[in-house]
Amino acid sequence: MASSTTGEKKMLTLKSGDNEEFYVEESLVLQSDLIKTMVKEERVSTIPLPSIKSKTLVKIIEYLKKHVELTATSNKEDFKNFQREFVNVVLEELLDITVAVNYLKISCLLEFCCQAVADRIKDKSVEAVQKFFKIESDFTSEEVAEFKRETPWAFEGDLDDTTN
Repeated sequence: MASSTTGEKKMLTLKSGDNEEFYVEESLVLQSDLIKTMVKEERVSTIPLPSIKSKTLVKIIEYLKKHVELTATSNKEDFKNFQREFVNVVLEELLDITVAVNYLKISCLLEFCCQAVADRIKDKSVEAVQKFFKIESDFTSEEVAEFKRETPWAFEGDLDDTTN
């Protein structure tokens, strides 16, 4: 069976990729289409999430709890403030959360995280975006020069450090 009952609440165990276990309310994590499918079809007592680190899973659970809490009270302003704080993390952590949420299929959080990433690269130069995503260019210097001549607009923008 995929869950156990504590009083009225059904509980699930989520197991992170680094083998840490989290005991959470089923109703909370059913916001994830992946977990919802696993609960309905696989009937397991522990849901393994091998590609998600415990640090990332803690953040996602925190978000899901706050989402339920603040949407139940209809306090939209508090929730927006929480969301702003939630994505105000270093880039690597934001990308880890985004990848994990995509894997878990939590659409509302995925859209929000993707928008946060997009906001960070908005108005950045090609070089800044490459640095942001740690992309090594495989173009020769001649090809880059030609690109710059043909599409100068693509090389305009903020060159500031985008690591945060």
